[in-house]
Amino acid sequence: MSMQRLAIALGLAMLAATPAPVYPQQKSAPASQPYPARPIRLIIPYSPGGASDNIARLVMPRLCEVLGQTIVIDNRPGGTGSLGRDLAAKASPDGYTILSTDAPHAINVHLLRKLPYDSLNDFTTITTTATSPMIMIVYPGFPAKSVKELVAIAKAQPGTLNFGSGGTGAITHMTGELFKIAANVDIVHVPYKSIAPAVTDLIGGQIPIAFPGTATVGGHIRAGRVRLLAVAAKQRSPAFPDAPTFEEGGVPGMVAANWYGIMGPARLPRPIVDRLNAELHKVVRMREVQERFAASGIETLLNTPEEFRTMLESETLRWGKVVKAAGIKPE
Repeated sequence: MSMQRLAIALGLAMLAATPAPVYPQQKSAPASQPYPARPIRLIIPYSPGGASDNIARLVMPRLCEVLGQTIVIDNRPGGTGSLGRDLAAKASPDGYTILSTDAPHAINVHLLRKLPYDSLNDFTTITTTATSPMIMIVYPGFPAKSVKELVAIAKAQPGTLNFGSGGTGAITHMTGELFKIAANVDIVHVPYKSIAPAVTDLIGGQIPIAFPGTATVGGHIRAGRVRLLAVAAKQRSPAFPDAPTFEEGGVPGMVAANWYGIMGPARLPRPIVDRLNAELHKVVRMREVQERFAASGIETLLNTPEEFRTMLESETLRWGKVVKAAGIKPE
């Protein structure tokens, strides 16, 4: 399996802005041929450049090599990720269409009134690959130097501070709602099309606060373009050990992370699930992947298909409670 062949496939996938398939539909391989016997399509339900896309493009070239087959990346943004997820849910359960997914998979079910799929039962969990704790950042000129100071400002001036997110229902939005509940403050949500333009506006001082993942803004933090106030995790981030947790900053209950994983359509045969699980675990443990994860503040998260399913159920229940407490109505 050559890297040149993969590069061609990834380049073609970037053209997938139209509903046309990325590669011609092929007949199923004879049963005697081991899986995979032809190219695999990986659907990413977002535009190129986000954390989900970046992690997939780090992992997939190595997975191509260990599987001995091309993987075509197919970016299908739309409907806060529901378009791409729906395509994966309705694909043939033969292992030749899989889905790159993340925490919003467990959130959308509470925010979109008519999802075209069942977020639990229309998918086969394969494995998670990574997780990235959510953080609170402010622009460098913001007067608060700590979470306690920011909470004090927010309580003294309710409804005047804004926080930017990657859109209604995004993990960057829900982390902000969780903070409002945990800290008992009134800050105003400003949705963007993605977290990247929100961070750009924060750097420019147009908005004061955002709750991105470490994978998104690590470079900005190190360059001093944004100020990191706290990490929404039980322990400090190894990538930013000087940053306190929210618990240390006086706001208990603030634990939120984006996680990344691979699913297939429902009824995916167990031998295919086991093969993909084992090979993905092998790839994620590779030294170069681990080094790239660490540099971006991403942590490895590997599990069995059953553990992934249990985690997904728990995340769905948890974020449902946050949506309800925040008073957000489904659209």
